[in-house]
Amino acid sequence: MTATYTFDVFSSLDGFGSVSGGDWGGYWGKQGPELLDHRLALYSEEQRMVFGANTYRLFASMLASSTEESEVRDPWVTRMVNLPATIVSTTLEGPVDWVDGTLVSGDAVDVVARLKEESEVPLRSHGSLSMNRALMAAGLVDRVQVTLFPVITGQNGSDPIFQGAADFDLELIESRTLDGNIQELTYRPTLHV
Repeated sequence: MTATYTFDVFSSLDGFGSVSGGDWGGYWGKQGPELLDHRLALYSEEQRMVFGANTYRLFASMLASSTEESEVRDPWVTRMVNLPATIVSTTLEGPVDWVDGTLVSGDAVDVVARLKEESEVPLRSHGSLSMNRALMAAGLVDRVQVTLFPVITGQNGSDPIFQGAADFDLELIESRTLDGNIQELTYRPTLHV
């Protein structure tokens, strides 16, 4: 049986994964109790995280410089950090600073293809944009879960989520509204030929 792989990403309405400059926080200041409870439930399920080197470095740095009270340590993030994780990189050297993290050197397409065949639990990646674009192009992403925040970051948006990605048709398989204005959309991607 092949494990399901979900590319999970936060996005502004204009398709950016984060901001550089401006005064917005990590969730653009829009996270509410419904979103936080939903994320905790989502990450409470048994699964394996998969990160590229850049996202792993970002998480490790943010967590190391955060306090228990900061939004970086929201309960769902703490739960994510305690899930088993595979960090895919050709540049990092171990050991990794993750509770149950395994560093695997190699091409992400090869590593994730093997993980999908061997894993007994679903696979999930939060962020890791360039890695997940390559995995989508290789047909390894089963679900794209976009949490769409009600902001436009035209002046400060950074990390365009799908910049340079292949063309895909998307089948909507689930949607929900959280805290009255945040959309979570889950799609099944199919390479458009």
